[in-house]
Amino acid sequence: MSSFYRRQFLQLAAYGGAVFASGLPRTAGAAVAQDDFYFVQLSDTHWGFQGPENPDARGTLPKAIAAVNALSDAPDFVMFTGDLTHTTDDPQERRKRMTEVRQMIGELKVKNVRFIPGEHDASLDNGRAFQEFFGPTHYTFDHKGVHFIALDNVSDPAAKLGDEQLDWLANDLKGQSPEARIVVLAHRPLFDLYPQWDWATRDGARAVELLQTHPNVTVFYGHIHQENHHMTGAIAHHSAKGLMFPLPAPGSQPKRTPLPWDPQHPYRGLGFREVDANVKAANYAITELPVRAA
Repeated sequence: MSSFYRRQFLQLAAYGGAVFASGLPRTAGAAVAQDDFYFVQLSDTHWGFQGPENPDARGTLPKAIAAVNALSDAPDFVMFTGDLTHTTDDPQERRKRMTEVRQMIGELKVKNVRFIPGEHDASLDNGRAFQEFFGPTHYTFDHKGVHFIALDNVSDPAAKLGDEQLDWLANDLKGQSPEARIVVLAHRPLFDLYPQWDWATRDGARAVELLQTHPNVTVFYGHIHQENHHMTGAIAHHSAKGLMFPLPAPGSQPKRTPLPWDPQHPYRGLGFREVDANVKAANYAITELPVRAA
């Protein structure tokens, strides 16, 4: 059994997680290619939130960081897909929360950590404070044969990527070979998951159209505080759980209000994920891991 699958099965036993594979799963016992790797996605930490939906609001992010540090094999990098902080109208408080988040993330043993904003981080000031603390809101990077594209569909309060960023995306894709392995990272869904609850990107269809020119594209995003797996043509879209409170399934109740805290099952619905990349097969195996009490 490959080292990844041995690690994955052990964690499934320990955490009770679930595995979802985008594409065909690797055969047990297959050799691990040298360019295979895995990363961790965390999302929607909402630092600064206070409410009965999470009486441990200042504890879930440190618990998640400790869980990542305890992984038997260190990930190649950690990706935060937005809403690091909870929204506030006070610019000083916004920066205070970002300072605290950056300090806590500094405890990660993995030093390659990347960020994109959520609307709670960026929509009130067009991402200015976020960029001061965490860098650019959209960018690309390459890692072991995979081209990563981080998009910003939150700094515009209208929930748009905008013409300038879409042109930037089109130009970047032109520089990629037709068979390039591409992973897109965003906060909001790029497709219309449930626009009534703001679970969409106003011009996301234009981004999806551009991405459809490449057959090996996978999207990872946050925002909806739950798992959701969706296909637009050949593109798989995978949302991640959040680290502060879960939200209801799309349209399952009249309002988009957080699910109540269950003292009998604390941290239910909260979690983070591992993504194992089999580069040659353009396959991504996802392991969902819950937040647990210390």
